[in-house]
Amino acid sequence: MRLKDALRQARIEAADRTGVVVDLRDAELARLEILNEALDPLFAEVPAGVELFDRGISPGDTPRLWIDVVAHVVMGRDKRIYRFVQDTAYGRIVLAESHEAAKIVDAVTGYVARRLVERERALSAPPVQAAPPPPAPQRRSGLWTFVLGFVAGALALFALALFAALRIS
Repeated sequence: MRLKDALRQARIEAADRTGVVVDLRDAELARLEILNEALDPLFAEVPAGVELFDRGISPGDTPRLWIDVVAHVVMGRDKRIYRFVQDTAYGRIVLAESHEAAKIVDAVTGYVARRLVERERALSAPPVQAAPPPPAPQRRSGLWTFVLGFVAGALALFALALFAALRIS
């Protein structure tokens, strides 16, 4: 009877912990949605033809608010602090970290502005012209190679026929 009661109590505790984890994840998503709404005025100002940014919330084990393909906002370990990070070739770097959504909005605004300036520079730079290909090496006519091969083959066949004829006689 004691083991049965202990198993029942363990199952109840596991269900409570699962409920807490779900509540924490829901709280993370809610805070990210609040931040997403605070970013609406910023992204309303981004020119219509610019497709650098792909903002959206991805739920999952670690919910994220994506700004573009390499930068996102994630909640810290305590689930109350916003962490704005960027993935680079050398690892993930933290661009900003704060308990206040307004500070993260300012950091994202600066990031968006830098990305737009990078785009303008890339579009205004003169196109890089590829170096002209090196001239192709001059190929000699394959006719002489063919004629030389033909003559060598004919001589070899004649020598083989002569050798065979002398051996038979």
